[in-house]
Amino acid sequence: MTVALLSRGHMLIEGPPGTAKTLMAKLFAEVLGLKFKRIQMTPDMIPSDIIGAKIVDPKTGELRTVLGPIFANIVLIDEINRASPKTQSALLEAMQERCVTIEGDTYNLPEPFMIIATQNPWETEGVFPLPETQIDRFSLAINLDYPGLDVELAIVAKDHELKGLEPRFSPIISRDDLVKAINEASEVHVERKIMKYIVEIVQRTREIPEIMLGVSPRTSVILLRTAKALAAIRGRKYVIPDDVKYLAPYVLWHRIRLNPRVAGYGTPRENYAKIVNIINEEILRKIRVPW
Repeated sequence: MTVALLSRGHMLIEGPPGTAKTLMAKLFAEVLGLKFKRIQMTPDMIPSDIIGAKIVDPKTGELRTVLGPIFANIVLIDEINRASPKTQSALLEAMQERCVTIEGDTYNLPEPFMIIATQNPWETEGVFPLPETQIDRFSLAINLDYPGLDVELAIVAKDHELKGLEPRFSPIISRDDLVKAINEASEVHVERKIMKYIVEIVQRTREIPEIMLGVSPRTSVILLRTAKALAAIRGRKYVIPDDVKYLAPYVLWHRIRLNPRVAGYGTPRENYAKIVNIINEEILRKIRVPW
């Protein structure tokens, strides 16, 4: 999440219910001292429920703009695939341009701004799969699974310790310092050899027979930006190949569409494993590292 925020990107979290997707996003905003809003998607939502609308003020009779919940620093779009395609499309301008248009007037979103969306890939009823244009806007994606015994035991013990209350955190950084960190991350140095390595990784996805649809040039830009952010987090002012290799699966997997012959009737978890294996074995292992 920190990489996505420092690279001015957005994040998609997939996983079954009850795996703390919502809590993770809420605590992330809390520890950074940022304004947080949660939007629970439903099939009957309309774009104005998210971005806002102009209404007639009953006292003056004049149009007044009411800004929607998207005007926050960290916006959680819960169960994004439950919203209709029309409502999902309302997020495109916000994610790409960092502004929204309400009745012809443009309003800038606060800085920093990041969308964290969640979805349950196992749901098949009452959902609308995200179109490729929407998926491509998410810089990174993680796939959560149920925890093992030790981790789940720790969760239960922590809940008992907190007496059923949600954990809380105090901010560890000011908003101004965070904006400064974002700007510094964008200035991390990248050798041209690293840039070529990134582009080769992306173009390789368009050559593998098992992949029906490779990733777009936007992915090259996102992989570059996130690698710079990771280098900054690791205390360097330059990117190395290991930064790119570490992030590649998180940047690529949700953008890749398997050939139907390969995907078959696999479950979401099985297809995720197939895609990650292709990324590691057919892409990262076969492309020569700059050094």
